[in-house]
Amino acid sequence: MCGIFGAVGNHYHGTGVIHSALKELFLLSESRGKEASGFAITNKNTLYVHRAPHTASILVREKEFTDAMAVLSTEKNDFAFIGHSRLATNGSPYRDKNNQPVISKESALIHNGILVNAAELWQKYYPNKPQPELDTMILARLLDTLIKRFGFDVRRALNQLYKEIYGETSIAFLTLKKRALFLATNTGSIYYVRTSSGLFLFSSERYITETVLSRLRLHGSVTQLKPGQYKTIQFGQIASYIVKRITKPPLFTTSSHLFRNKLSLLQTHIPDNEAISRIPRCTKCILPATMPLISFDKDGVCNFCNTYAKQQPKGENALLSLVNPYRNNQGKANCIVALSGGRDSSYGLHYVKNILKLNPIAYTYDWGMITDVARRNQSRMVSALGVEHVWVSADIEYKRKNIHKNVEAWLAKPDVAMVPLFMAGDKQAEYYVEELKRKTGINLVIYCRGNQLEDERFKFGYYGIFDGTPKGVIHNLALSGKLSMALYFAKACLTNPQYINSSLADTAFAYASSYLIPHKHFLYLWHYIPWKENLVVSTLKNTYGWETPNDTTATWRIDDGTPPFYNYIYYHVQGFTEHDGLRSNQIREGHITRKSALSLVQEENKPRYESLKWYFDLISIDGDRALSIIDKMPTRYGKIRQ
Repeated sequence: MCGIFGAVGNHYHGTGVIHSALKELFLLSESRGKEASGFAITNKNTLYVHRAPHTASILVREKEFTDAMAVLSTEKNDFAFIGHSRLATNGSPYRDKNNQPVISKESALIHNGILVNAAELWQKYYPNKPQPELDTMILARLLDTLIKRFGFDVRRALNQLYKEIYGETSIAFLTLKKRALFLATNTGSIYYVRTSSGLFLFSSERYITETVLSRLRLHGSVTQLKPGQYKTIQFGQIASYIVKRITKPPLFTTSSHLFRNKLSLLQTHIPDNEAISRIPRCTKCILPATMPLISFDKDGVCNFCNTYAKQQPKGENALLSLVNPYRNNQGKANCIVALSGGRDSSYGLHYVKNILKLNPIAYTYDWGMITDVARRNQSRMVSALGVEHVWVSADIEYKRKNIHKNVEAWLAKPDVAMVPLFMAGDKQAEYYVEELKRKTGINLVIYCRGNQLEDERFKFGYYGIFDGTPKGVIHNLALSGKLSMALYFAKACLTNPQYINSSLADTAFAYASSYLIPHKHFLYLWHYIPWKENLVVSTLKNTYGWETPNDTTATWRIDDGTPPFYNYIYYHVQGFTEHDGLRSNQIREGHITRKSALSLVQEENKPRYESLKWYFDLISIDGDRALSIIDKMPTRYGKIRQ
């Protein structure tokens, strides 16, 4: 998730080299989190700390960073430095106390990951004190408590800490009494090196650490700190510390964090379920007459049922023959698994690690709409499996502003065919995984999608495309379909000039990432093994404590904040959502009955008001106004004889 990094050395390495190394560590780690940054540096008898609610590339140009570097050149002592590039999870980055490093009585600590059981631990150890927003603060406080309990034996304290915590946790901390840097991880997301000159460096990714060595022409062998391992780096003794804040950043907010919707107002928007229940549906599946490009035969069976070919997974033997050439005997990572925190990818990571016995790196692209539930589920999975987790973070503020602009443009002239525009920002995941392949030297990418039960045909039907995701994969769309989509979007921009805004470049990048760049060495797991929903969900919940939201019975589409909004639109306009498409395919496969499918979608299609509030708050949209506009849209079932 976040980027953590640091260095230990002395002035004999050369202040220019040290300054450059620390700056490079900051800039290279920025890809893991752009919402805040900070550092702590100790020299002589002072611990200097600076935190700021902006990117590392801004921080390294600030006077505070320059002043800290100047300390190294004027004082001829050993130093230790830890830095943080934050992807905000718990606690707003616009409150200084929610940023890192966290300073406690015994340590200065930085943390990459999510502490899933933070509330339980706080209640256990500090039941009468208000719980901090930041899970890292809880981690630091607990570590202090354990260090004291074990007579300042830090290794025993760390052993106990990792027995009690649950979730992805890589940490680096400076002990204020022992004058040492400690590193620990339960996922392997720490890579360190001691150069030939004695300078110690570490970061969250091998690529970052090796790139710093290369750019500064330093020499040394980079080592991964394996899950469950600890590392101690001493840098001298000192009698006492003075903690000195270089500056205290003010409480800072932006316009996108000012609007707060009222849940009670959102809950007043209720779809016309009675009218929707009267829509004629296929007598075999549950697709209604409002489905784009649908037709029925004399028995009332839809053309989608009549042309459906049952899935024929290639089988585990074919899967093994494909992945076996990528195995190695050195224990190194040999594949990349895209991890959203949803059920498909979470189970896929489990399957790749435990069944295929591969050594994966989990990869997540965060475009600002990954839900809190998904992040906690990601943390559960990688920590339990001991899998390194590489995050690529977009400029979250920029992405959310783009969504705001596109939603406002859409509300000015609502068009159900333009709804996919709201999801354009996540498509660059395809581009950045190619970068990760280059950085890691790993060619095999395993995507836990390609499940043809989730084909979402109706979204493409508005463009006249019958099958928009051949074999369940979006970039398999034929050239004619890609052109049809592009032409429709172009026409929409001409008729609604509000779409012509600063988000256009990002949208074009998304289109290119989905449809234009080549996708080599991509393996789609569900092309090889059968989809068994009960097995998938029970494995995740029973083995990993996998979490679902409070406002839905569905386990699909809980990893992204956008589906509750677009499904509200789809349900109002056409009387069904993507859940109806999934359940209809399951009927055709013989997984469920038509009766159970109808019962399932009755619950799954209900508006998710809590999630709608979360979405509207993040993109600074008046949800009551947005839903009022949607409620006034003409419905497709209003034109059908019921």
